[in-house]
Amino acid sequence: MTTRPIWMERPSLLGRTAKAVVLTLITGSILFPIYMVVLTSLSTQEAVTEAGGLVVVPNGLSLAAYKELFSGGVVTRSVLVSLGVTAVGTAISLTVTVLAAYGLSRPGSLLHRPLLFMVLLTFLFVPGMIPSYLVVSSLGLVDSYWALILPSAVWAFNLVVMRSFFMNIPREVIDSARMDGAGEFRILWRIVLPMSKGVTAVIGLFYAVGYWNAFFNAVLYINDNSKWPLQLVLRQYVLQGQSIYAGQSGVATVAGQALPPSLAIQMAIVVIALVPVLFVYPFVQRHFTKGVIIGAVKG
Repeated sequence: MTTRPIWMERPSLLGRTAKAVVLTLITGSILFPIYMVVLTSLSTQEAVTEAGGLVVVPNGLSLAAYKELFSGGVVTRSVLVSLGVTAVGTAISLTVTVLAAYGLSRPGSLLHRPLLFMVLLTFLFVPGMIPSYLVVSSLGLVDSYWALILPSAVWAFNLVVMRSFFMNIPREVIDSARMDGAGEFRILWRIVLPMSKGVTAVIGLFYAVGYWNAFFNAVLYINDNSKWPLQLVLRQYVLQGQSIYAGQSGVATVAGQALPPSLAIQMAIVVIALVPVLFVYPFVQRHFTKGVIIGAVKG
């Protein structure tokens, strides 16, 4: 009788049950807070008052909080700002990262070693808040949307991961294209990028999530609240407890009309901030193992 290694043995009933219980508890601990946030954002004033905070049991649902937020106020404007910054920033960051990673992945390219050393140096030395502000201020970017994009346009980690993936592409493929008369940009566009869809999608997701969730650059560089991104509005009205409506107490009214409860509006802002990431991630998740892990491990 041959004894199989422990990793090839079929798990016992007790082991399978324990795994199912643990996974269920972990899943519940993640989904239950999201459930409370979504349910509270859809609740009426009576339900919030009865629950004394976040609502767990449905008791009258209403879309009033979302209608109020998308009626052309602060949140509507901040959503548009965040969408614009995320779209433009991701396009710029992905373009610069791809070009830099491809250049640094080709041995013998111009200033290959000094530039690579400068990129790796940023892992150890990060500029402080004051030097960063002085640079942005000297460039005249304060109160500009570019202040939300350019200071974090390239992440060294993403650049290194993409460079590692590009270095795994067989050199013979690139050399044969070069012998056929293709230039570097044509090789990158026609050969390298089609072979790197996985890592490109993942790095694009990293940049998009980073821009969507960023708020500290807005705190530092944006003084005009009409240019606030959604995450800064989330920080002001949810984390710091400020009210979108001045003088709000109890059931607020505007033009004689009762407004949704303050807690429902705050939770609705949280939901709006979560939805884009939750929607995009499943479409890119299948590329993670194939894209980032292969590029990082084999590089």
